[in-house]
Amino acid sequence: MAPGRALRPVLKMKVDELFLRWLSEAGTQALLRDGLRRIRAPGGPGRGGGAGRPGPPAPAPAPAPACPPRARQAPGAPGPAPACCALRRGAACGPGSGPPEPGPRRCAGTPAVQTRKEEPLPPAASQSIPAFYFPRGRPQDTVNVDAVIAKIERTFTQFPHERATMEDMGRVAKACGCPLYWKGPLFCGAGGDRTGSVSVHKFVAMWRKILQNCHDDAAKFVHLLMSPGCNYLVQEDFVPFLQDVVNTHPGLAFLREASEFHSRYITTVIQRIFYTVNRSWSGRITCAELRRSTFLQNVALLEEEADINQLTEFFSYEHFYVIYCKFWELDTDHDLLIDAQDLARHNDHAVSSRMIERVFSGAVTRGKRVQKEGKISYADFVWFLISEEDKKTPTSIEYWFRCMDLDGDGALSMFELEYFYEEQCRRLHSLAIEALPFEDCLCQMLDLVKPRSEGRITLRDLKSCGLAHVFFDTFFNLEKYLDHEQREQACPLREGESEGPELSDWERYAAEEYDILVAEEAAGEPWEDGYEAELSPVDQKLSALRSPLAQRPFFEAPPGLGAVELCECADDDDLPPS
Repeated sequence: MAPGRALRPVLKMKVDELFLRWLSEAGTQALLRDGLRRIRAPGGPGRGGGAGRPGPPAPAPAPAPACPPRARQAPGAPGPAPACCALRRGAACGPGSGPPEPGPRRCAGTPAVQTRKEEPLPPAASQSIPAFYFPRGRPQDTVNVDAVIAKIERTFTQFPHERATMEDMGRVAKACGCPLYWKGPLFCGAGGDRTGSVSVHKFVAMWRKILQNCHDDAAKFVHLLMSPGCNYLVQEDFVPFLQDVVNTHPGLAFLREASEFHSRYITTVIQRIFYTVNRSWSGRITCAELRRSTFLQNVALLEEEADINQLTEFFSYEHFYVIYCKFWELDTDHDLLIDAQDLARHNDHAVSSRMIERVFSGAVTRGKRVQKEGKISYADFVWFLISEEDKKTPTSIEYWFRCMDLDGDGALSMFELEYFYEEQCRRLHSLAIEALPFEDCLCQMLDLVKPRSEGRITLRDLKSCGLAHVFFDTFFNLEKYLDHEQREQACPLREGESEGPELSDWERYAAEEYDILVAEEAAGEPWEDGYEAELSPVDQKLSALRSPLAQRPFFEAPPGLGAVELCECADDDDLPPS
């Protein structure tokens, strides 16, 4: 059906409504009654009104109908033209023909009204709303692109043939107004990783395009590292950037000689980046996620902080050392893969076997190896260890919530809680400790979490209660559950009396474990996995890789240890692949 025909019934109803409103007014009715009296009077309306009163003078005839002007007037304020039109039509019918009927007059005016279509609203209203979504950052009017390009060109004139190598990219990064350790992404973004150097023309073209399209640091960093055709970063995209950090940061100078462990350190840092930044669990870091995180601030601190261990959120070597040593203790065959039995030995079987099964179920791991072979990689272990030792962070809460949500419906039912608590009760009974009945434990947990919906606990409930770590430990970590029970009253007092910036649970755990590892190596004590007092060559190599900034005066590596090659001291199965 044509658009004009679809609107015709609506317009007709509006015209009828306006006509009835005009017809019901007192002035209109008075005019109509006076016209009827004149029509019924002897001699017709041309001679005046009846009953001895002279009628009003007849208006001059108009050649055009008066209905269109009435349609253009506002409702409720009609002029005299419609009345005159009605009187003239009544006079044309002759005396005694009766009052004019509204139907024919309404039909006569309808086509004129329908020809005046309602104009659509202009789109200017939507254009007046200012832009509020800037996926690549809010444009800055203060950026002088030509001045930045001129500064970069002056910097390139200092290099031979105006070509910059990787060693020169530090000065180029400063000319671009970027932190020092953006030099790796800048070099790769201009194609230097393929050619070994970057020409001034290619770099200027690349940087000009970035300045025109990317308006904040997050968008620029993602553009430099992302693969062609993508607008996000995956784990492999961080490798060139982190390899440059390993090669040039003064706090990692001792690691440069042990190239076998470069990939282990880089893998650890990448997993920590995605653990903290990738809040969507998608495996892809977007500009928005990077913008909301503190990662770029930590990259800027790499230039200012010579001690890499002070950057505890991502780059700390001590944290890497603790994670890798914990994994090495569990990985008895040293193939960089561990199964459920290996992981269950963590922290002297502190985590329940049912939770270990859930970790290997694929709820919190990536890849198909865990489903096919029942093993997790070192990267998966990084997530497990950080989540296990610090259950207060948003990512760790989501990690354990995914594990406890057996049916994946987004809520923990009472059945799921009882499923995990049953094993806790059996383990307590084996230690001759009386376990709290599930009904009583459930009441305590519901009082602790205060869920919004009765009978189900959601992720939002756990994040808002502030005591998610106590909730999780109650159901699958026996050692920490008993620890919470023993210091239930003393813990808040100690937390309130702490001075200075408070360490996170993970930072506290990593510092304590690092001190223990250093003390064990210095004293020559046997490792928990049955190693002899004399460290194996692999463990000696790990010991030598400890940060010199944190070495104790009494701990010195044996002379000549740096020249030891791992392949000469152990079989291939005992070595972490490079």
